[in-house]
Amino acid sequence: MKQVTGERPVALVTGASSGFGMLTAIALAEAGYHVVATMRALYKNGELLERAAAAGVSERMEYAELDVTRPDQIEGVVSGVIAQYGRIDALVNNAGYAVMGMVEEVPMSDWRAQLETNFFGTLALTKTVVPHMRGRRSGTIVNVSSGAGRMGFPNTGAYSASKFAVEGFSEALRFELLPFGVRVVLIEPGTFNTGIAAKHVYHEAEDSPYAPMIRSFRSFNEKAESKGNDPAIVARTIVRAVQSRKPRVRYVCGADAKSIVFMKTMLPWAWIERVVAKML
Repeated sequence: MKQVTGERPVALVTGASSGFGMLTAIALAEAGYHVVATMRALYKNGELLERAAAAGVSERMEYAELDVTRPDQIEGVVSGVIAQYGRIDALVNNAGYAVMGMVEEVPMSDWRAQLETNFFGTLALTKTVVPHMRGRRSGTIVNVSSGAGRMGFPNTGAYSASKFAVEGFSEALRFELLPFGVRVVLIEPGTFNTGIAAKHVYHEAEDSPYAPMIRSFRSFNEKAESKGNDPAIVARTIVRAVQSRKPRVRYVCGADAKSIVFMKTMLPWAWIERVVAKML
C-alpha cells in the first residue's frame, strides 16, 4: 500500500472496476481522498488506471482485490487499510449486480446469489468497518441502492428484494450510529448510461407465459439506459454526501428514480398499476 502524506482522508470503494464505482473512486480522489479502489477481479482495473492517470490522481489511488462474498478478503482488506493508514473515513458499498426474471422463473440458487452479493456482502463489509468508525466517532457509510429499492417492477423481483434489504438495514444503522458521529447514506440512482444492462443475469423459461411482459420490460430498459444521464452525476452526488457534515439519509439521482419515489409516496397503488401497465 502507498504511504498517505499528512491527514488525507481515506475512502474504501467496492465494485470500482466500472460504472458508478469507478467514477466515484476518481471523483473522491479528485476531491482529495486517498482511495482504495476494490474489485472482485483485480485484472479488470485497466480502465480505472487509465482514467486515474488522465485525471492526474494516480498517486491518490490504490487497488485491491475484494469479493464481498468472501469474509477472508473483507477482513484482509479492511485490517490492511486500517493498519497502514489508521483510518477509513468513507466506505462506499457499490459492488453488486442484477438478476432479471419473473419471480416464478428465477432459480432459488440465483435468488440466494443475488442477496449474497447485493445485501449480505454489503452488510458484511459494513459490519467490519463500523467498529473502527464508531471508535473514531467519525465516518460516512454510503450504500448504493436503486430506484428498484423503493418499488418493485416486473422482472426485477430478485434485484428489488436485495435493494429493499439494503434500504431497511441502512435506515436501522443510521439510527444506531448517529450518537457516534457516523453517518449512513443511501444513494438511489435511476437508469444511467453505464452499460450495466449488458451484465445483467437474465432468466426466462422456455415458452414462458410471461414472454410478452419480459420482452416489453427488456425493450423499455434498454431504451432507458441508452438515453440515460451521465453516471458522473451519481459519483458527484456520492462525493457531496461524503463531504457533508449533515448528509441526508437518501439522495435520489435521475428523473426516473424521482418519478418512482413520487409514485410510491403520492399515488394510490391502483394508479401505479395502471401506470406500469402502460409502460410495459
